[in-house]
Amino acid sequence: MRKLILSAAMAATALTGVTLPLTANAQDWRRDHREERREDRGDVRDARRDLNQERRELREAYRDGDRRDIREERRDVHRAENRYSRELRDYRRDNPRIYSRGNWRGPDRYHRWDRGARVSRIYYAPRYYVNDPWRYRLPPAPGYARWVRNYDDVLLIDLRSGRVIDVYYSFFW
Repeated sequence: MRKLILSAAMAATALTGVTLPLTANAQDWRRDHREERREDRGDVRDARRDLNQERRELREAYRDGDRRDIREERRDVHRAENRYSRELRDYRRDNPRIYSRGNWRGPDRYHRWDRGARVSRIYYAPRYYVNDPWRYRLPPAPGYARWVRNYDDVLLIDLRSGRVIDVYYSFFW
């Protein structure tokens, strides 16, 4: 009996020594992964900030009226838009669980909406609102509009007229 107790105590001691480093490695991995996600969010945020800055500079160039400045600022805005879309695409690729399809039911069968289309009220009822657009890195909606989910698409709808302002197709997968 004494041998059984001693062997059990030795096995527990040996297992504790093995599991602690594994737990520490898992915690290190989680911490590193969290830091990477935070950096990814920062990259998207920086790209968005740069895009807004370039758009402001383009507006100033239009106000001043110099053609060469306008051409250069247009090119800079185009580059900033490309960088922002690349950063957003990379963020979406690295964080697929945020954009998972989930259990979503629409009011009717799928319809592909285009900009300017008029949408029936049942398609943008409050239960279809995307209540946290910042989580999905969607641009902020104006006060009279809301982001609405339509199957895998996301629509920005003018609540006053029911018109589609902007669309992201296959946003959720």
